[in-house]
Amino acid sequence: MADKYKKDPTVLFSGRATAYLAKDIAKFYGQSLGDSTVFQYADGEFQPCYEQNIRGCDVFIIQSTFAPSDNLMELLMLADAAKRASAKRIVAVIPYFGFARQDRKDKPRVPIASKLIADLLQAAGVSRIITMDLHADQIQGFFDIPVDHLLASSIFIPFLRETKNIDNLLFASPDVGGTKRASQYAKTLGTGFVMCYKQRTKPNEIGTMQLIGDVKDKDIILVDDIVDTGSTLCKAADLIMESGARSVKAMITHPVLSGDAIEKIENSAMSQLVITDSIPVKRESKKLKVLSTAEIFAEAIRRVENYESLADLYEIAVARRGIATKLH
Repeated sequence: MADKYKKDPTVLFSGRATAYLAKDIAKFYGQSLGDSTVFQYADGEFQPCYEQNIRGCDVFIIQSTFAPSDNLMELLMLADAAKRASAKRIVAVIPYFGFARQDRKDKPRVPIASKLIADLLQAAGVSRIITMDLHADQIQGFFDIPVDHLLASSIFIPFLRETKNIDNLLFASPDVGGTKRASQYAKTLGTGFVMCYKQRTKPNEIGTMQLIGDVKDKDIILVDDIVDTGSTLCKAADLIMESGARSVKAMITHPVLSGDAIEKIENSAMSQLVITDSIPVKRESKKLKVLSTAEIFAEAIRRVENYESLADLYEIAVARRGIATKLH
């Protein structure tokens, strides 16, 4: 009779693209990654396979969905395989949720790709999502399943407190869309914030940019969720320094860093770019500082598995580093 109430086992698996991070998450969680393989066909097609019994298990699949689209497809196939193998619960842990910038129809005859991805994940059998710093908060509403939206501020703010004098600090948003994020950082640390207003001629190409606010003799931290080509970030950093700032750094959650983005950053007025490991960095640079997300994802997985609240997760993540401040 006791076996009837026995807790179902938890198994963590990784897609190929995020294996580097999944190993650290599993280590913080306290167990090894599950055994899975991917068979690669000669034409590029592939087939994931679980090499252990997962019947009745809670399966956590860790995979960011950055380019190429094979990473998303592999996550979907892993979820489908778990569903067909009679997993009890399938949770997709997606440190970087790709296609999130396509969250609305901003012109005629275009898809809302992030809604499509939400539908695909649910159709594949995913019953819960754990992710970090979505490009747009409303993406959570695209799902009919629970979404645990973690914040990179629980990593960045302790780093700032430990490494920088905040008395002369101002936060900045490189565009209007990131104003809310910059204001939240400023409110948490009791500082002010400024913003840059940009006009694009087309995607990934900036027309003009203006600075709103006074940065003279201040140390500026640019904050955003994604750095792609680096054009906006570098132009904002250069503009801020030209406006009299003492220094400018950036803290960006997801380092897409397409094309020559790293070269642009190295040649910009920015002294440091602090990022997370939600996406693997293509090459090293003296200006890049990578912070791990493994501990916060491991804690989120533990709480989901034990049906505990995540409401104070950010406060706990900070307190562990000796800082008793609430982040939201």
